[in-house]
Amino acid sequence: MLWIKAFHIVFVASWFAGLFYLPRIFVNLAMVPADSHAERERLLLMARKLYRFATLLMIPALVLGAWMWALNFAGFNQGWMHTKLLLVIGVIGYHHACKSILRSFEQSANRRSHRWFRVFNESAVLMFIAIVVLVVVKPF
Repeated sequence: MLWIKAFHIVFVASWFAGLFYLPRIFVNLAMVPADSHAERERLLLMARKLYRFATLLMIPALVLGAWMWALNFAGFNQGWMHTKLLLVIGVIGYHHACKSILRSFEQSANRRSHRWFRVFNESAVLMFIAIVVLVVVKPF
């Protein structure tokens, strides 16, 4: 069980690193001047690669988490676990929202400002903090 937990933590932390950085690329993409095609393409390439990499990290994080949950099903009855699972669903939604945003940049259809992406970026940090606090402190 400890090996599963250790690798789960590694993959979750790595997945979140991608989710922390990808919206920073979106901030930069939103600030690229219309005539700077090379910079735009470079940032899009970085965003595509990072999204794919984060997706590859998300899969084992979720599988290992489900495996731990299956081994300790009794823990599911605790309130903190329900809240944590809701937040995990939110993080998965955030991950997929990043894909949608990336598509809008690829199609030159983004209508959001760099300030919006700065706020969007912080929501991943808040979800990460909430999940860690729930798992460590188990407040309810």
